[in-house]
Amino acid sequence: MEILRIIWRGGPLLLLLLICFPLLLLLRMPEAAIWGLKRPFTPSITRFVCVWACRLLSLQRVVVGQPMQRPGAYVCNHVSFLDIFVLNACKRLYFVAKSEVSTWPGVGWLARGTGTVFIRRDRREAAAQTKLFEDRLIAGHQLLFFPEGTSTDGQQVLPFKTTLFAAFFSDRLKEEIAVQPVTLRYHAPKGTDPRHYGWWGDMDFGPSIVQILATPGRGKVEVVYHPPLPVAAATNRKALAKDAETAVRHGLATGTALV
Repeated sequence: MEILRIIWRGGPLLLLLLICFPLLLLLRMPEAAIWGLKRPFTPSITRFVCVWACRLLSLQRVVVGQPMQRPGAYVCNHVSFLDIFVLNACKRLYFVAKSEVSTWPGVGWLARGTGTVFIRRDRREAAAQTKLFEDRLIAGHQLLFFPEGTSTDGQQVLPFKTTLFAAFFSDRLKEEIAVQPVTLRYHAPKGTDPRHYGWWGDMDFGPSIVQILATPGRGKVEVVYHPPLPVAAATNRKALAKDAETAVRHGLATGTALV
């Protein structure tokens, strides 16, 4: 039965990617030539793929709260590679990822094509990263990054790293944007390990995705959007990161938004 589930889910998912991703790359060329950093069409393809990926993986999405309409960025707890599908299915956004992701087989290819911002966690590159963030946010992109710096088993939230929050306090951004905390709360199918959807430690990507494809039954993920935190109202990056972390922890514990 596991082999049949893997084929039943993995086959259509692979076909979906093989059709839609080349189409996205093809449209991105004239899109970039005409609109530059603005992407009026290709994010819709990304969202379409991610909505159907969740369906094919028998992962039900339940959304609590509303994504913000104002310019800004999202911060979220990181559980699995599934987070990319889930979050993109809910909202048009662009991920911020460590530079190593760009070299990962398959995943790096998809990440580059969908406009992921790659960064190095190096204080010496802070100024260049701030400029990159500014350009993307001013272009109307809503960015999302995972402040924990790694993925978990989904049963906890690790302390937020504060370095990337500093970029939001630049003169060009501070008065204009907000940071919206988001909590992902996965529920494994009945009879499976509560950590079923987590990807952490030294777990390999291949076996993890096979496990997800072979999942018996139907899982669920709650996407909890907390109230946006205006950057101008925060005293510094550490205070902003702490408030965001508190909201995300509340969402994981309760499944509700922190008001």
